[in-house]
Amino acid sequence: MLKTRIITALILAPIAIGGIFFLQPLGFALFTGAIITLGAWEWANMSGIDSQPGRVGYAVVLAALLFIVNQIPAMMVLWLAIAWWLVCFWLVRQYPVGSGRWGATPVRALMGWMVLVPAWVGLNHLRNGDFQFGDVSNSLMAILYIFLVVWVADIGAYFAGRAFGKAKLAPRVSPGKSWAGVWGGLAAVALLAVVASVLADADMANAVLLTVATLVTGFVSVLGDLLESMLKRFRGIKDSSQLLPGHGGIMDRIDSLTAAIPVFALIITLLGWLTAGQGLA
Repeated sequence: MLKTRIITALILAPIAIGGIFFLQPLGFALFTGAIITLGAWEWANMSGIDSQPGRVGYAVVLAALLFIVNQIPAMMVLWLAIAWWLVCFWLVRQYPVGSGRWGATPVRALMGWMVLVPAWVGLNHLRNGDFQFGDVSNSLMAILYIFLVVWVADIGAYFAGRAFGKAKLAPRVSPGKSWAGVWGGLAAVALLAVVASVLADADMANAVLLTVATLVTGFVSVLGDLLESMLKRFRGIKDSSQLLPGHGGIMDRIDSLTAAIPVFALIITLLGWLTAGQGLA
């Protein structure tokens, strides 16, 4: 299993790095749209859609939605994402109570669109926007930073959870997660924000604001993970798919990012560090 995971990672890493950091805006939108569409195919299964034609159809509809929402101001979609993740916080806290309200296949299918579409919009908003934080003015650095926030939060949560994880975070959703893991992850991303502020030569006020924005984003990333875990538990599956040998599915790899990206994109836009760009041309 470990060998399979390593081989898969070695194959996918250069593809992901090239697609995210070296493509022009249109190519970036198409590349990330393809990933999101594959994630939709997996979400269709979590929604309870059993047939392959049904799952493919669900993914095709999502791809069409990406084209449509590209014509809508990104901020509208990002605000909608904030409202959605507040709802998700309530759903995860209540589980399994309340699952009768959202357990129907059409409702779970709609939930997938609410997760995946804003993530794509937020990612492309970051890619196409004009970014300025301290001495850093490359929007790709903002994308790299949000990836680092999620990765560092995961690493901090893993080690803190192993050392101190007795109080469970959401045992009915994800028994392995603990409150110690959450605090450890947040401490790790707070340190990341301090280091990033120093490297960017940001002033104290912006450094404090970045730390707050990072803590909020890190906390929301946990919610993205928990939401997918809740859907998989309700569906009775372990992984979203087997598309990535040794790693499960695409959703298993991007669940935290789907929550973190739109939230971070909205926050740094409101703070004035990111302004809307010129689109996909």
